[in-house]
Amino acid sequence: MHIPKLCVRPWRWRSHRQTSFLLLLTISLTTLLVAPSLAQTPPIPSPSSAPLELDLLTKPKDYVITANTINTARLTVPSLWWAQQNSEKKLLDNWIAYPASEKEPARVDLIVNQQIWSLLEYVERYDFVNRLGSAARNFGYNVRVFNYQKEPLATYTCNFNTSPALCSIQTTVKNKIGLLRSL
Repeated sequence: MHIPKLCVRPWRWRSHRQTSFLLLLTISLTTLLVAPSLAQTPPIPSPSSAPLELDLLTKPKDYVITANTINTARLTVPSLWWAQQNSEKKLLDNWIAYPASEKEPARVDLIVNQQIWSLLEYVERYDFVNRLGSAARNFGYNVRVFNYQKEPLATYTCNFNTSPALCSIQTTVKNKIGLLRSL
């Protein structure tokens, strides 16, 4: 019985072995350098699950601020009137700002005109949420966006324990058959 010898070219084998070793080394170093930094990133909290309280628009309590609240002595925080008057007058209809409590961070519930909102493309909605969310973030507030039917449309939520604050935007989109999905 004759057993044929396998022809192995040493230079190919070494080259392949070196390439494999370098690839393995690169993957290992990448994992070691990137993974700990991702693991150390503090999480962004979930948006508030508190219900939208539209009755506060007509019967505000002392602790909330709405688009109709005016403080003659000092700037009212958060100040979203400029955004409303400047470019969002038809889209942004009103808002309710809740100060921070022991249970939840400060938040602003924006109420938008559903007809205008539905005409916007996804990028335009994202831009709106990002601009107003950034303005509210500067005052330490998270943002939720609703229509008058109390349907949640988007959120801008931040972890204010980091510097700079880590924030996340989530939007809810109705598909053509009317079902909601979150993006």
